[in-house]
Amino acid sequence: MKSDFLLAITQLAAEKNLPKDVVLGAVEAALVSAYKKDSFTSNQNIAVKINPGTGRVEVWAEKKVVDKVTDPELEITLKDAKKLKSDITLDEMLMVESTPDNAGRIAAQTAKQVILQRLHEAEHSAIFEEYADKEGEVVSGVVQRFEAGQAFIELGRTEAVLPPTEQVRTERYRVGQHLKVVLLQVARTTKGPRVIVSRSHPELLRRLFELEVPEVYNGTVEIKSIAREAGFRSKIAVAAKQEGIDPVGCCVGLRGIRIQNIVSELNGEKIDVVMWSEDPATFIANALSPAHIVGVTLNPEDEVATVTVPDKQLSLAIGKEGQNARLAAKLTGWRIDIKSASTSDIEKAKEPEAAAIKEKEIYTGEEEKESAGELPQELLEGIEPGLIEEPEKEEEEKEEVEEAEPVAAEIVMPPQIKIEEPTGSGEPKLRFAEDIMAPRRSNKTDNTTRSKKKKKGAHKESGDDTSKGARKRSRDYTQEIDEDDF
Repeated sequence: MKSDFLLAITQLAAEKNLPKDVVLGAVEAALVSAYKKDSFTSNQNIAVKINPGTGRVEVWAEKKVVDKVTDPELEITLKDAKKLKSDITLDEMLMVESTPDNAGRIAAQTAKQVILQRLHEAEHSAIFEEYADKEGEVVSGVVQRFEAGQAFIELGRTEAVLPPTEQVRTERYRVGQHLKVVLLQVARTTKGPRVIVSRSHPELLRRLFELEVPEVYNGTVEIKSIAREAGFRSKIAVAAKQEGIDPVGCCVGLRGIRIQNIVSELNGEKIDVVMWSEDPATFIANALSPAHIVGVTLNPEDEVATVTVPDKQLSLAIGKEGQNARLAAKLTGWRIDIKSASTSDIEKAKEPEAAAIKEKEIYTGEEEKESAGELPQELLEGIEPGLIEEPEKEEEEKEEVEEAEPVAAEIVMPPQIKIEEPTGSGEPKLRFAEDIMAPRRSNKTDNTTRSKKKKKGAHKESGDDTSKGARKRSRDYTQEIDEDDF
C-alpha cells in the first residue's frame, strides 16, 4: 500500500509537470485538514510528514508540558516529555507523534479537495515563475480559439491572450496557425497567471533580428532605435561596435536572405535598415532613405530639422500618406520639416529683401526722431528768440487750417430748372433737368425707316413686273407692314 501511495504521487507529479517535493507538500497540507476534522481539535496545532522513502505518514501534535495532565490531547507530563527531549522544562511546547489509526470518509473527501486545490496553486505558481522571466522574448504558439475579438494561443503549459489592440490590422488569424509572438506581460489572477502577447509591438522586430542575425545576438551590431507601423512599414537604425563591420550588410544578409526571413514572418511588412550616426543631421538624412537629401538644417532648441530634397523626390521623402517622414521622426526623435529645393531657394532669396526692408525702417525712424528733436543749445546762442518758430505752433496752425477747410469749400448747386407755360392752359408744365441736358431727338430716324419700307415694297412690285413675260404670274404673298406696329 505504501508503494502504491508513492507511485500515485510520482504519477501525479509527472502529469502536472511539477516537482515531487511540491506534490508531497500539497498532500501533507491536505492531510492536516483531514486529521483536524476527524481526530484533533480545530484549534490544535498539528503537522503531517510523509517519508519519501517508505511512504509512511506521521502526524505530530503540539502539547504543553505540565505536572498533572487534565486534557491528554493538549497536555503531556514532564516525565513523558523528558523521554522525548531530555532538557525540556515545565510550561514548554513539545511536538509529540499522535498518528491516528485511520481517517473517516469526510476527512478523506476533504483531503481530496485540498490536494486538488494545492496542486492547482502549485501549478499556477510554477507557470508564473516560468513565463515571468521570459517577458520581452519571442515564443511560438498555435492559435486555439477566438472569443470577443481576442485570440487564445497555446504556448505549451498555458494559454496566452492576444488582445485586439496587439493584433496587426492586415493579418487574418485562423485556428491551428503557428505564430511567433512577443511576451508583453505576465500577471497573477484568481484563475491563474494571465499571459499577454503581441504581434504589433516593436520589440518583436528586435527579437526577430536577434534570432536571424548572429551579429545582433552576439552584440557586435547594436540596434539603436526602432520605428514601426505594424503591417505596413518599419525602420531600424543599427550601428557596429567593431571596426570593419558593415551593420546594414549584416542585417540584410547575402542577397537579402536574412531580412527576407523576417519579412516573411511579418507577412510582407517592409523593413528599412539604416545606418545610425552620432551626428543628428547625418542620422536624419539616413532615416529618410531611400530619398536623396540635399541639405539638413537643425534647430536644437525646438528639436526641429528642416530637410531640403530635390523637387522630383519630394513625394518619395514624404512617403505614402506621410509614412516615410513619420517613421523617420519616430526613429530620430526630431520633428522633420521637408521642403523642395525650389521652395528653399525662393525663401532664401526673400530673406535678404526682408532684412533690407527692416534696416530701412529702423533708419527712417531714427531720422524722424532726429528731425523732430530740438536744435542743440550751442546753435541757439546768439540768435534772437523771435526768429525761431517752435514746431508745436506750426502743428497747431496746421490743425486750424485743416479744420477751416470744410467751411471754405465751394458749394455745388444743382442745375436750374426752367418752367414753360404751355399755350391754352394756365398750369405750368414741369420739366426735369435730365430732359433739358439730353439732346433732343430728331425725326430723321422715323423718316428713314419709312422711306426704307416704301423702297422695299416698290422693289418687290418692280420685280413682279419684270417676270411677266418669262413665266406665269405668281401669287403675291407679301403683306404690307403697318407703321403703327413699330
